[in-house]
Amino acid sequence: MFNFRLVEEDTKTMVWFEGDMDIEVTELMEEEVAPQLFKSKEIQIDFSKVPFVDSSGIGLLITLVTNLQDHGSKVEIINISPDVKIVFDLLQLPEILGLDVLTDFQ
Repeated sequence: MFNFRLVEEDTKTMVWFEGDMDIEVTELMEEEVAPQLFKSKEIQIDFSKVPFVDSSGIGLLITLVTNLQDHGSKVEIINISPDVKIVFDLLQLPEILGLDVLTDFQ
């Protein structure tokens, strides 16, 4: 089961994801998470409770971050668990999204 929690402070939004990020979270991400994030200019996504990300989850994440950046938002993904960090590194996500997004890789 995948859950998220949002806290908005002025122009900044903090998001906590919890659970596996896979094909099953597509609808939740597109219909509930993304629309709420487009209101914010600064977004910080906490990945500390995401133990697993598959290829569809990576695709969702790239799409979400890219769309938010195209909308003028600054996005940062923090507290990536060691297992997920390995997957991100293998798939070269720091190079794709940038070290300003994936600050855990700096």
